[in-house]
Amino acid sequence: MKTKYIWLLAVLLSFTACNNDDDSSSTVDNLPPLTAGEADFSNYVAVGASFSAGFSDGALFIATQENSFPNIMSKKFEMLGGGSFSQPLMNDNIGGFVMGGTVVANPRLYFDGSGPVVLPATPTTQITDHLSGSFNNYGIPGAKSFHLGIPGYASLNPYFGRMASSPTATVIGDAVAQNPTFFTLSEIGGNDVLSYATSGGTGVDQTGNLNPATYGVNDITDPNVFAASFSAAVDALTANGAKGVVTNVPYITSLAHFTTVPYNPVPLDAGTAAVVNNAYAAYNAGVAQAFAYLVGIGAVSQAEADAEIAKRTIMFEASESNAVVIMDEDLTDLTAINPQLVSMRQATADDLLVLPASSFIGTEAVPGNPLTVNGVAIPLADKWVLTPEEQQAIKTATDAYNVTIESVANANGLAMVDFKSILIEASTTGIASGNYILNTSLVTGGLISLDGVHLTSRGYAVMANEMMRAIDATYGSNFEASGNFVDCGDYPTNYSPSLQ
Repeated sequence: MKTKYIWLLAVLLSFTACNNDDDSSSTVDNLPPLTAGEADFSNYVAVGASFSAGFSDGALFIATQENSFPNIMSKKFEMLGGGSFSQPLMNDNIGGFVMGGTVVANPRLYFDGSGPVVLPATPTTQITDHLSGSFNNYGIPGAKSFHLGIPGYASLNPYFGRMASSPTATVIGDAVAQNPTFFTLSEIGGNDVLSYATSGGTGVDQTGNLNPATYGVNDITDPNVFAASFSAAVDALTANGAKGVVTNVPYITSLAHFTTVPYNPVPLDAGTAAVVNNAYAAYNAGVAQAFAYLVGIGAVSQAEADAEIAKRTIMFEASESNAVVIMDEDLTDLTAINPQLVSMRQATADDLLVLPASSFIGTEAVPGNPLTVNGVAIPLADKWVLTPEEQQAIKTATDAYNVTIESVANANGLAMVDFKSILIEASTTGIASGNYILNTSLVTGGLISLDGVHLTSRGYAVMANEMMRAIDATYGSNFEASGNFVDCGDYPTNYSPSLQ
């Protein structure tokens, strides 16, 4: 049986986003000279996570580090007295880590004409290597809000481990030690919900638990823990009068990682559909009987029973677009009535399948047996799908984080970039930048890299412009009015596999 994957059908003449006939980056005569306003860019330090680092295509590598939004901005700041900007560069353009001779973090992805694949090369960056010197970019892939202040975080995160000033250092402590006059504190809060999302909601929503030491790697951070961590980071960065920019947290479920794989990718002919439906007939009948029993004892109303029976009835048809079968822990548990009635249903348009599911749907649990097809005869496990309830948990936490970010930014007179609104625009109408209209579609959109979460280098250029626009509005600089926004067309959307 073959399963269609929409995202695998995108074969392009180029990887650029759609051209926009309006060339808003054309030269304009009589522009005013560039001014800093109230900001002092003499010593710029970036603090954040993977976006600040320049992570792209599933890895961190030199080319994208050099095109990270902090590095792009630092070149503009140099025009106003900014100093050098040092980054903890990886060893290569392969990405990933090795420990001894063993690959412990995969190389970057590249597009092979049908989909993203891992670069067939071995990383040269040893996970145990330590870089000497001081740095300006403290973008730490994987860092959550509360990680910024954890002593010894270097032992938990190799990206920080290779640049930490000591084994007991904290991210925010090392950043503040550089005595910044200007800072960016970006995407803090993103990772506090991201691993929950990319794991299909297998973690726990820890709202109400104020002890992050008890959290699992895929859990959602309690909003009060986030608030304390974010406020402490801003307090430390502004203690000596530094000005800066913060960003709010977008709704990450609109990223390509969650919107590329359709909920209904299963093609079946009439004969196969009949066979599959016959296999599910006993389950459908059992669900109806179980709810009849629950109605009879007054455990549920008839309306509640009817709604869940309709939701759980599994039916395939002769079509190119059958919905996959998924596990859903939020369904009423019927196994006490009948152990065979596990909590499964067919997906709907309200469910989000994660990008890695594309390589799993349609495979056979028992090779050669078409009655063991994953997503058809065998339901997809929780890790492959974000249900509406799990999506709501992400949104609720994100909204709470953003209340804190806006409040702290206002209280400290900081510039703020509304990435939530920007990503909404990018995922709906597309966002115009220079000669391009970029959107969040995988491969074709130009904004989101091949991992479906992180930006392309062109996307980081757009991010740099949005940062400078916020700086202009808050501190009276004039990067935009003086024609000093970067041209996103100067930055690539993809990297050749030959770049190593």
